[in-house]
Order: sequence, then structure tokens, then C-alpha cells
Amino acid sequence: MDIKTIGVVGAGQMGGGIAQVAAGAGLQVVLRDLTDAFTAKGIAVIGKSLAKFVEKGKLSAEEREATLSRIRSTTTLDDLAGCDLVVEAIVEHTEAKLELFAALDRIVKPGAILASNTSSISITRIAAATRRPGDVIGMHFMNPVPLMKLVEVIRGLGTSDATTRAVCALAEQLGKTPVEVRDYPGFVSNRVLMPMINEAVYCLYEGVGTPEAIDTVMKLGMNHPMGPLALADLIGLDTCLAILEVLHQGLGDPKYRPCPLLRKHVEAGWLGRKAGRGFYDYAPEVAGAKR
Repeated sequence: MDIKTIGVVGAGQMGGGIAQVAAGAGLQVVLRDLTDAFTAKGIAVIGKSLAKFVEKGKLSAEEREATLSRIRSTTTLDDLAGCDLVVEAIVEHTEAKLELFAALDRIVKPGAILASNTSSISITRIAAATRRPGDVIGMHFMNPVPLMKLVEVIRGLGTSDATTRAVCALAEQLGKTPVEVRDYPGFVSNRVLMPMINEAVYCLYEGVGTPEAIDTVMKLGMNHPMGPLALADLIGLDTCLAILEVLHQGLGDPKYRPCPLLRKHVEAGWLGRKAGRGFYDYAPEVAGAKR
């Protein structure tokens, strides 16, 4: 399948990153979110990200402008009708995804691929909301999308071989390495990562160490580029909690039970970097971004 135009639903951290790498690879991108303010913010973040690549000499100013010119923003789902592939990158909420995929199935042209960037939710269940389960697949990018090479490719029960081949080829075109995994809660990445993050939160909850101590142990002792608590703040604590709940419910194992401290942070609205506070305080950073 020749994929030339990609739709991305959700202009946030993940959706914006997906739009950036797709446009950077020469594809036309239609970026959709609920409001013009959301899409404008997404485009602005993409522009800043590309500017950093220019500063580092990895991209020319002309290439930056060309990449931005290939992204068109919209608040209307109908504008995705002609896309060859649509990637969903909205909140990690099952009902919201099912509703969106049912709508995309009605709107997007026959034969187009509908992909989800879900971190943990069943692709088979998402596909069941459509009349084209063979064209539905998981395409789980890693955060930050412009820098991370992996794309988990998750086949639902009805996903066709042709869809899988097309998505793997697209991932390679975007400069990523596709890895096929089976449709289980959390797939591979988050089934391994989230218990580690959760255990780090338990260490904080039980007073074993400060956030700085816990993260330093993992960085210097295990050679991780980022500590688990800082990584949780980057991902978003609400997203971490949602994934752990999918793991806990889907696998039925108490080892996936979310730490009460994680729940408290989410209840308080301390969601990490995007909220200005998580396990660390990012208030000055967020304030600077608003000026």
C-alpha cells in the first residue's frame, strides 16, 4: 500500500511528535484536535522541536520550513476522509478510543489503515468498534517520538498481513525500527516498564529514598538515561496510572496494583511535566513556556 497522506488525531505530546516525524519523512499530514487552540499549541511545539534540530545542525532552516508546510491542522474529523492511514493519539481511555474508531470507520475511505498509538489497550477490542478489523493495528511510538527509534506494532485478532506489512514499512520510512508484538495488556514495553515505575513510586511511598536518590540509583547503577520517577513525570502520571489499571485488570495479577501515592498525585492534578508538578516541581519551566 502506498501511504502518502497521514492523519493524526490528537495534537499533544505524542500526536505532535508523530506528525513531526511523518512530515519530516516527506508525507502530507492532517493533524486534528478538538479546538484550534490545541492544534495551534501542537504546531508551535513541533516548530520548537524542529528549531532545536536546526540549532544542532541536524536539519537546515529550509528543511524545517518544508516539514512544517506539510502539516495541515483541523478540528474536523471529516478532513481525515482522504487519508491513507490515520493514527489515533488521544487519551488512554478505552471508551474514548472506541467512539473515535467507530467515527473514523464511517469517515475514512475504504482500505485506509486505522492505527492506534495506545500504550496498553487491546487492539482487538478497538478493531471491534469498526467494520474493518483487518485494517486496524497498533502503532505504539515511544516518547519523545522524534528521538526514540522503536515502534511497537501490535496485531489485533483480525489484523491482516497486508496491514502489518504496510505499517512496518511505514515505520521504517519514518526512520523507526518496527517490532511486532502480540495483543496482550501493556504489550511488551509497558508490561516491563510500568511495574518498574510503580515499584519506584512504592520506594518513595515507603520512604526508602527521595525522588532524586531513587532516580540516581537507576541512572548510575543500571545505566538508565533517565530515572523512573522523572520518566513517569515525562509520560504523565495519569497515563501511567491508566496503563497500570489496564495491566491490573487485564492480567489479574496483584503485582500490577498501582501504588496509592501514584493515585494521590493524579487526584491532586500533579500529573508531571505537563501540569508543572509531579514527583518533581516543573513550575518555573512551565511558567517560562507560557511567556
